[in-house]
Amino acid sequence: MKSIQVGLLGIGTVGSGVFNVLQRNQSEIIRRAGRGIEVTMVADLDTTRAKSVVGDAAQVVADARAVIANPNIDVVIELIGGYGIAKALVLEAIAAGKHVVTANKALLAVHGTEIFQAAQAKGVIVAFEAAVAGGIPIIKALREGLTANRIQWIAGIINGTTNFILSEMRDKGLDFDVVLKQAQALGYAEADPTFDIEGVDAAHKATIMAAIGFGIPVQFDKAHVEGITQLTATDIKYAEHLGYRIKLLGISKRTGAGIELRVHPTLVPTKRLIANVEGAMNAVMVHGDAVGTTLYYGKGAGSEPTASAVIADLVDIARMLDASAAQRVPALAFQPGAMSNLPVLPMSEVVTSYYLRLKVADKAGVLAEVTGIVARAGISIDAVLQREADEVAGEDGTFTDLIMLTHDTREGAMNDAIAQMQALPTVLAAIVRIRKEELA
Repeated sequence: MKSIQVGLLGIGTVGSGVFNVLQRNQSEIIRRAGRGIEVTMVADLDTTRAKSVVGDAAQVVADARAVIANPNIDVVIELIGGYGIAKALVLEAIAAGKHVVTANKALLAVHGTEIFQAAQAKGVIVAFEAAVAGGIPIIKALREGLTANRIQWIAGIINGTTNFILSEMRDKGLDFDVVLKQAQALGYAEADPTFDIEGVDAAHKATIMAAIGFGIPVQFDKAHVEGITQLTATDIKYAEHLGYRIKLLGISKRTGAGIELRVHPTLVPTKRLIANVEGAMNAVMVHGDAVGTTLYYGKGAGSEPTASAVIADLVDIARMLDASAAQRVPALAFQPGAMSNLPVLPMSEVVTSYYLRLKVADKAGVLAEVTGIVARAGISIDAVLQREADEVAGEDGTFTDLIMLTHDTREGAMNDAIAQMQALPTVLAAIVRIRKEELA
């Protein structure tokens, strides 16, 4: 059977991994796909570097549109990244009748609806396993393996940079700024780490998983996004003392009112497997009504782990190349005409439990004041920890850290209670609030 000819747009870290793994494992891939899969054309602005990777095995050009225009190319792999030229090239490839494989989570989270509609109209496949959690086949699990289930919730550590930083903060008792510099020196964090540490990268991935899990359009603009820049070693230590670890989680949940879609630091019980995922590794938990809770763990980035996901998409396309569009697995798991209009809830309507840390004056009646506000807001307290007072130089006397864990409550009610507590003259600093998930 005729081999599939692939055009590769961008041959950096992931692109070179794709080329090398395809070359190395071609015989295994043929056995699985039923035909060969060959990169025959590569576009990269750095043609010298590209030629050093592919040698004489593929034609190298500087213009990505030359790849799209080549009538012999069956599949275009987009590994350029970003929202700009990548979007234009993906849409042009679709218009030219090419199947597309992409690792571009930002592009799909923001423009996925337009891209999937264009692909459906043209009868081509857009595959994106590598866009979420690198080498972990979570897209295939959600889209195919769990298709019998009504998904209840998804929660994942889906950014290796932030998980590395949080692991180091916990292990070594260091604050965020110190560990970030270490992560940059080790190559775990970019020179500009904003997308990672502010939670944007995780939110792109959570948006895609929510769309597949619940059959809703991709709606990144409705996600609640918080990063880890405000976390301190103090709160990580207190969480540990209470039996929790803090992880940056991407969470989506089905509720009676709509879908929750949020990324933020989260207290997770230490006994949960996901709480023990350390370093730059990724993990995703999915709870379905039939299967219960499942966990997917592995490398979320890197040349060959991500290439593994890209090539899995290529094999899927090879198997379905001659099938009609109606026989293919829909991009977002649900048939295009059966997508749900369930709303994504504003954060004020989300229900979860909380960790609160208050720096308060160490004097009689403070605890009663604080718990009284919480009680009047209808918020149930799960546990209270009061640290021994520290001496403070000057006229302020002493203070203590008051830690509270709450039961589930609506975020809007918690916001009101925090505002009232913050106004107390005995509360001496900004209140720290971290959400808590049992993931039972």
